[in-house]
Amino acid sequence: MKAVVWHGNEDVRVDTVPDPQIQDPTDAIVRITSTGICGSDLHLYGVLGMFMDEGDILGHEPMGIVEEVGAEVKQIKAGDRVVIPFNIVCGHCFMCDRGLHAHCETTQVREQEKGAALFGFSKLYGQVPGGQAEYLRVPQAHFGPIKVPEGPPDERFVYLSDVLPTAWQAVEYADIHDGGSVGIFGLGPIGQMSARIARHRGARVIAVDLVPERLELARRHGIETVVWEKSEDVVSELRELTGGRGPDSVIDAVGMEAHGAPVSEFIQKATTKLPDRIGAALAERVGVDRLSALLASIQSVRRGGTLSVIGVYGGAADPLPMLDLFDKAVTIRMGQANVKRWIEDILPLLGDDDPLGTEDLATHMLPLEQAPHAYEIFQKKRDGAIKVLLQP
Repeated sequence: MKAVVWHGNEDVRVDTVPDPQIQDPTDAIVRITSTGICGSDLHLYGVLGMFMDEGDILGHEPMGIVEEVGAEVKQIKAGDRVVIPFNIVCGHCFMCDRGLHAHCETTQVREQEKGAALFGFSKLYGQVPGGQAEYLRVPQAHFGPIKVPEGPPDERFVYLSDVLPTAWQAVEYADIHDGGSVGIFGLGPIGQMSARIARHRGARVIAVDLVPERLELARRHGIETVVWEKSEDVVSELRELTGGRGPDSVIDAVGMEAHGAPVSEFIQKATTKLPDRIGAALAERVGVDRLSALLASIQSVRRGGTLSVIGVYGGAADPLPMLDLFDKAVTIRMGQANVKRWIEDILPLLGDDDPLGTEDLATHMLPLEQAPHAYEIFQKKRDGAIKVLLQP
């Protein structure tokens, strides 16, 4: 089969690799029909390569048609249309029973002291072959895959794999009170959907970004926007728009590759040039993220408010303004999305009326063979790329 394979920093190729096979009775084989490129894939593409091996198959946002199931898989069958959550979970352990699927104790990557295994996401999370491919072996298929109806296009449902539950959790963790306000930093796919979900649930949403196409897409969905130029100006504008206090809640949907942090950016990129063993050790012990979005989020949120961090950070030595956080009595919630926890809430919103506008999020739908080009335009924000779907 064809698959998107990592060969080095900023070097992905479409290679021919062996077809996946059933290995365990809880496995399934899915023929992929659509698969997304995520901002987290860009971390592996350009920042976290020290945790990758040449030949790793990327991708964790797939959907498709079930081809074969193992003997213990009863909830799906060959021919079913399914979306595959990015975290691989058993559904019955201590953590899964509490809705903390991202910490599944059956698939936890204990040798790396990390949570549940993820598709296509490096040695840190189990090195499980990913879904940017023609076929995917799905472990724990007795629980994980989400059945969806025939008829509507893939772009109605494919975001159940990651984008929608991640955005839903971001809004849940933001704890926006009835009629409250939320500031959202970053209008990539997660920020866009967080904004739409929060507005759908009655919040006043003010979103911040610096990319014109992203700002325009948000405005089309009734979102107030602020253009990022200088962080201090953004903080001042958010306060002015909210009675001088700042938003009741703030969502950081940017993460480790924020703009406006040149020193951290230099350190981050320099680490990728070191031998993997040394680079990985530095990243795990003294890694520093670009924190401009996070710091602006902390400055913006009102006193007694809530900060929801859904953008991915990886630094072990990130300097945080603990005095400001303590003085302002800010509550912080964060973490990988517990995908299956939120599916029952989200599925009713994916009917014909499509209140979240799922079908307009993808700006590019490209053949799998164009994956190298797709990664480049998504990383460099070229050609208006906001969300890219690959179609094997």
